[in-house]
Amino acid sequence: MGVHLPSMAFKAKQIFKLHSLVTRNQLSSIPKGHFAVYVGQTEKKRFVVPVTYLNHPSFQELLSSAEEEFGFSHPMGGLTIPCKESTFINLTSRLTNY
Repeated sequence: MGVHLPSMAFKAKQIFKLHSLVTRNQLSSIPKGHFAVYVGQTEKKRFVVPVTYLNHPSFQELLSSAEEEFGFSHPMGGLTIPCKESTFINLTSRLTNY
């Protein structure tokens, strides 16, 4: 009973290509000058926001709370902000009018 390295390598390549395709599709849904964040305390919802929000002190407070809770390891694979969805929407709507 031997290990079939060529077939394992082929399957690994297929998985890598599929992952790359999925990642590319997710990235293409984010317009230039924006980034995705996942917001919520239990159930996370994805939002796409402008990078200009990163300079605003209120948004930086949210990022600090995310750093305290998650450090640099985000379970969703992207930036995760642990606040209520309504709080995030309220803040970002004020930033949009800023």
